[in-house]
Amino acid sequence: MKIAWFCIPAHGHTNPTLGLVRELSSRGHEIRYFSFEQFREKIEAAGARFVSCDGFGFEMEDKGSADRVGKDIAYAAELLVSSTLALDDTVSAMISEFKPDVIVSDSVAYWGKLAAVKYGIPYVSSTTTFAFNRYSAAYMRRGGLGGLKSLLSMPKANRQIARLREHGYPVKSILEIISNDNDTNTIVYTSRLFQPRSETFSERYRFIGPSMRPVSAPMEKTAEKTVYVSMGTVINRSEIFKSCVEALAPTGRQIIISTGANDLEPGIQAPNVSVFRSVDQMAALSISDAFITHCGMNSASEALYYGVPLVLFPQTAEQGAVARRVEELGAGVMLRSSAPADIRCAVETVLGDDRYREAALRISESFKACGGVREAADFIEECGRRV
Repeated sequence: MKIAWFCIPAHGHTNPTLGLVRELSSRGHEIRYFSFEQFREKIEAAGARFVSCDGFGFEMEDKGSADRVGKDIAYAAELLVSSTLALDDTVSAMISEFKPDVIVSDSVAYWGKLAAVKYGIPYVSSTTTFAFNRYSAAYMRRGGLGGLKSLLSMPKANRQIARLREHGYPVKSILEIISNDNDTNTIVYTSRLFQPRSETFSERYRFIGPSMRPVSAPMEKTAEKTVYVSMGTVINRSEIFKSCVEALAPTGRQIIISTGANDLEPGIQAPNVSVFRSVDQMAALSISDAFITHCGMNSASEALYYGVPLVLFPQTAEQGAVARRVEELGAGVMLRSSAPADIRCAVETVLGDDRYREAALRISESFKACGGVREAADFIEECGRRV
């Protein structure tokens, strides 16, 4: 089977797909993966043929754009139309020559979905966040002024769609593109337990569990309790790390801090605090008892897989949805602010009450009971065979 795959330039949307790409490649399927140069090596290592999207003017290369897509419908329309038309000749030539049996695209790589619609090719959405419909979208809390702004932006968004129709894309409105209904084949990298309002999604939605990678560089546990701190690779919030050092160094617990893109010069030097630009997150979580996190879907899922309760400090609407679901299931507490006193209180809460770890372990069990990449590969094969 031949598969065309489309993704956006984001680690959190690319990394979860690699195990599935590897599984499909091992079954003998040929994959052409449209992505960006920074991901070439890992995509090719997974067995796919890398096709570069660099140089087409993708505004989503700005790290804040992926979140803005979800909040600003006029911006989303302009981005998806411009990106789709920029790739139109390349995608058309690929489909003519490669003749894919199925197209898989990230849930916000709309150009992949549009190509499937234009050429009548079976389509599968790869959803690395929660799946959203009118029920689960409440977790994003986009009501009030945000909802009004979206309504006012709709005419502008739909004017952009007219540009697509001029190039042979049979679409009527922006909502037709950015929303998946219960007839859309969809792979979701979580469990039905963790997914908000999972009962409202059809069997076309396959909840396969998070994509986990093995520990590559084991870390030593040096104290009875270990607290890991990471805010991902995008968000620049250096003050949270300094506050964590101030709050947690006096406890004597092992503190592991991964600063990502942030520079940190801790005001307190302590032998129990280790600060890194990056770590093997699987290794850190495998020895941790609590995790202070921005609540990116991948980071939260990895922690919960290891049964680690969370201290939740979301920075975007998408992360807020993850945080609210973790809190709802009893596996974490929301951090009120980045003040040292609030950090200390939140950490003591999750470490001092076994119910948080027990809840995290329940979610972990639900992840491990999912069908994983094998179920997802079976599903894509099934979709590719449909007429």
